Amino acid sequence: MAEEESAREEEKSRVLVIGATGRLGRELVRASAAASHPTFALVRGASAEDDDDTERSLLLRSFRTLGVTLIKGSLEDLQSLIAAVEKVDVVICAVPSKQALEQKLLIRAIKEAGCIKRFIPSEFGADPTKVQILGMDYGFYERKAEIRRCVESEGIPYTYICCNFLARYLLPSLVQPGLEAPPRDEIKIFGSGNVKAVFVTDRDVANYTICTIDDPRTLNKTLYLRPPGNVYSMNELVEIWEKKLNKELRKVRVSEEQLLESIRELQIRRSRETWIWCLCTPLS
Repeated sequence: MAEEESAREEEKSRVLVIGATGRLGRELVRASAAASHPTFALVRGASAEDDDDTERSLLLRSFRTLGVTLIKGSLEDLQSLIAAVEKVDVVICAVPSKQALEQKLLIRAIKEAGCIKRFIPSEFGADPTKVQILGMDYGFYERKAEIRRCVESEGIPYTYICCNFLARYLLPSLVQPGLEAPPRDEIKIFGSGNVKAVFVTDRDVANYTICTIDDPRTLNKTLYLRPPGNVYSMNELVEIWEKKLNKELRKVRVSEEQLLESIRELQIRRSRETWIWCLCTPLS
């Protein structure tokens, strides 16, 4: 029995997570370890040997408790990337979208190491090859599309994970840019409010991602996460909220033209609010 369990362990791919201390990254580390994959996390600077009680140190210690191996390195250091990549079979990158192009050095490291069976680049959103928001996203999707082209031109085996909308970005405010909590009196409805969207949690995205890494059906494919229970329109979300409030909210309809104009007016600020407005365009 013990020999069978050991054999199954040996069959599990070794996984390296980059961006391991981020919201999604930490869930990927936990999901990988929970699935009994030998798991490695690339971390900057000091390791979990630190004695302080900062959130980061506590997180890294929790990784060690799970049996995760911490490797010192960064996306700016080619040699550290090569050394880390050579230890594993699968690389998952979960850096923020603004750092998407920093994956180019990682792609070079993967190519030079020559041992990676699968690379999952940092996407985890809408498919960058299908979303069109008229060039007002500050390259948010174009950067990801460029990384796809780099991966494929180098012949690196890959899986792209498209999970549509991470719930933590839009649901806390009920898709209301500039708010941190759902409104209680008046709410903006983009377009007809009938367009469906998929809202998923980081933990669910991580679990689905880890399920793909040894599945030959997902190799060199794009995986779309669309759990039926996570698909809602704006109107449906508002209806749920109204039932919880036991009151009807005043609806302000925002047309596509009005939404795009709001984005143009906010462009100069380049703020998180502007980015949230951009995310709303597929819902209009």
